[in-house]
Amino acid sequence: MQSLSVKLRWRGAGAHFDQPFLFFLPKTLKSIKLQPVHEEGVIRFTSLNDAFRNYLPRAIDSTPVSRSAFGFALQRLSLVLDVITDQLIVVIGICDNLVEIDLEDRPDHVPLPNHDLTSVGLMSLASNFRLKTLSLVRGRQHCQVSFKGVDDMGMFVFSKYCTTLESVRLYGFSRVSDAGYASVLQSCPKLKKFEVRNAELLTDLIFVDLTRFSCSLVEVKLMSCCLITSETVNQLTSSGVLEVLDLYGCRSIADSCLVSIASLHSLTMLNLSGADISDYGLSVLGKGTPPITHLCLRNCKGVTDEGVLLLFLGGGTIGKTLSSLDLGHIPGISDKAVHTIAVAGTEITELCLRYCSSVTVSSLEALATRKQCRDDCKLLQRLDLFNCKGLSADSFRLLKRPFFPGLHWLGVGNTRLNSKGCPGLSEIGDEKPWLTICLDGCEMGCHDGWQFHDGKCGYLSSW
Repeated sequence: MQSLSVKLRWRGAGAHFDQPFLFFLPKTLKSIKLQPVHEEGVIRFTSLNDAFRNYLPRAIDSTPVSRSAFGFALQRLSLVLDVITDQLIVVIGICDNLVEIDLEDRPDHVPLPNHDLTSVGLMSLASNFRLKTLSLVRGRQHCQVSFKGVDDMGMFVFSKYCTTLESVRLYGFSRVSDAGYASVLQSCPKLKKFEVRNAELLTDLIFVDLTRFSCSLVEVKLMSCCLITSETVNQLTSSGVLEVLDLYGCRSIADSCLVSIASLHSLTMLNLSGADISDYGLSVLGKGTPPITHLCLRNCKGVTDEGVLLLFLGGGTIGKTLSSLDLGHIPGISDKAVHTIAVAGTEITELCLRYCSSVTVSSLEALATRKQCRDDCKLLQRLDLFNCKGLSADSFRLLKRPFFPGLHWLGVGNTRLNSKGCPGLSEIGDEKPWLTICLDGCEMGCHDGWQFHDGKCGYLSSW
């Protein structure tokens, strides 16, 4: 066996892979993916505590050292843990063959300084000369925490030696500034994917002059970076090679940058969630050339039905390519916008309308019958109607056969469709056994494979 992927869905006490399980893993494995697992169990499993004690002083001196692998031929390691620490990183880094490291932790309290990831731990990865993909994520599901022990110096040393990186994802590095992130972009000529989240010190200055970076980024995600503005977008799009641009939670992004976005010829995914854009910005995008397939406009309060009309009927490429659209949490979206999508959005297979209180049964009817109106329309596969208060209880008749034959996921929580006096959903479930009906407020796709489902808070994230 060369690959193993296992996830425990039970979320209660003791829901983790323990040490005895780890000892039964075959040493032929090249890829391991486990969720959840304890940091202490991984360290004990590797039986490298002596190596750690010998290696740590060398790591502090930032001097790469030769190491021996710990029995595995591991190339890819993906773990969700209780906490990421220096000792864990050092132990993992000693495996010579790793080309991909994907670690996420979800602390339920602020980690102690001596039991956390610091610059020392990050610098220990500097001797891994084969690493192509690195993902270090501090989740905030349980409390607002970050990697406060990592600063610019740790990022400088790490990036100086990890020059083979092609993809970097860094969530929660609140003490790393423009200089630290710039060192990664400058030192990794093969870097194609750059993703950061909750980078409180990241500003437009890092992208002022892209010519100083030898890499050519095709995927950039700057999520919840409050100091990023439209100027960054204008600089990033100047290369013309962007395929993915995610600006989730960057509230200073405005209409002005959509002119440069609209000139891109390779962009397929755009996330503007929470941005300060209006119908005018969508009109610019609707006339543009990007072949965008996935667009998120969630929480863009300046968008109305008119903007959706201009997006699809502007004569540009997006009206012919868009397959996934998120219009959640927008007060100005009503049945008029949905009717536009039903008629003009021929490629749409995923549609999110959560918290759009003006959406009524008229919208559901338009979506249910759009295949009859236009034979070239794709079948809708996922539909999120969570908290759409305008839907009536009898709307469930439109979810029965022969309507929505391609639907595989439906979110109808907190609507009249799942009220006690509306037993029709169980009937629909029996009629369409392939259909997942979510009542918990999750994002589209919960219960699918590796996605994290929490019925209490409705949070979902992908591996």
